[in-house]
Amino acid sequence: MVPQSGTTPQRPQASRSNRLRFIKLLVLIVLCLQNSIFTVLRRYSQGVLKEQYSKYEVLLVGEIIKMIFSAYVISTQLSSSPTSDSDIKNSNHQLSFTSHLIKLCTSAQKMFILSIIYGIMNILSYVALRNVSAGIFTICAQLKILTTATFSTLMLNRKYSWTKWRALLTLIIGVLLFSEPVWNKAGILQSSDDDGNVILGTLAVLTEVTLSGFASIYFEKVVKTDPEGQNLNIWERNFQLALGSFPVYLGFILVGNGGKLFNGWSKVTFVLALLGAAGGLLVALSIKYGDAILKTLATTGAIVLSSILDHVWLQGPLTASMALAGCVVVTAIFDYSFDATPLSLVLPPPPVLVPSPSYASLRGADSEIELDDEEINVGTDGKDVEA
Repeated sequence: MVPQSGTTPQRPQASRSNRLRFIKLLVLIVLCLQNSIFTVLRRYSQGVLKEQYSKYEVLLVGEIIKMIFSAYVISTQLSSSPTSDSDIKNSNHQLSFTSHLIKLCTSAQKMFILSIIYGIMNILSYVALRNVSAGIFTICAQLKILTTATFSTLMLNRKYSWTKWRALLTLIIGVLLFSEPVWNKAGILQSSDDDGNVILGTLAVLTEVTLSGFASIYFEKVVKTDPEGQNLNIWERNFQLALGSFPVYLGFILVGNGGKLFNGWSKVTFVLALLGAAGGLLVALSIKYGDAILKTLATTGAIVLSSILDHVWLQGPLTASMALAGCVVVTAIFDYSFDATPLSLVLPPPPVLVPSPSYASLRGADSEIELDDEEINVGTDGKDVEA
């Protein structure tokens, strides 16, 4: 039998869709594992080993590792192009590795903006923790989920079903219940410092939460829809972002440590820097193959997984209520990820086209009457449709 026309081209398309879905799921799982291991190892480093080091130094080394690794991938991609090295040097249309990096540096303005936003968020986090308790900070920080979804609808014109919105609200409630031992303490409304200002600290953490949602969607918009950078891949964007973050974290180190670098470092600290760099690369990959919301779901699920690992390895707290709240978090993530609401119920209905008066006037009054009669009798076998 001869296969029906149109069936063969659909198979490669379906295979490609399944492959992309598998890559997206794999990246999100690895991102969740990376966040969990990073959190547990950091608690082991500072809680058990009592290591004293600047977190900005860890972030700075992580950005340097990201920059080096991204540059290596870019160099590999350029060398694997079909054009030989001599042709690259002699042709005006091909850039050498050095000139390509220079081009990336001179066209990284949008990534520099994102780096400045991250720097402001770090400052706001410091101000917030100086003026409010860890309980208020933990509660307000969960609003990142909603701010990310809100900016996604505003900046990317995405539409979410009510099932997805309910899943996000359920996720926030589940995380709050899971972190109840942190925020449900006496004096939750008191500041963490005797001279602290609760209102100032709350405004700082709310501003940080808002900037976090904006930064996530801004990065996704630049990666996926920026007309000036459509030819840039995810590794080139990572190189630009790491380059912009370098002076920001260096400035924090110079102000906070007085220029002293790598005090209190150990092998565990260096592993933390490696995990931080891997996390930055995984976040970029998760946004490329998924979106910022799915990235947020992965990092939120890491809260539950890291607490379980912390309980198993470091004898951290894990009560029955926390276990039930963890089930709520996992259920909410699955409800969002596997929502099968048809697009027709999410997107608004298309507008009804009505003949304009100018079109009717061109045909004349008789033509307009004929048009109305035809519209009335369509599909009714000549019988008028009653209102």
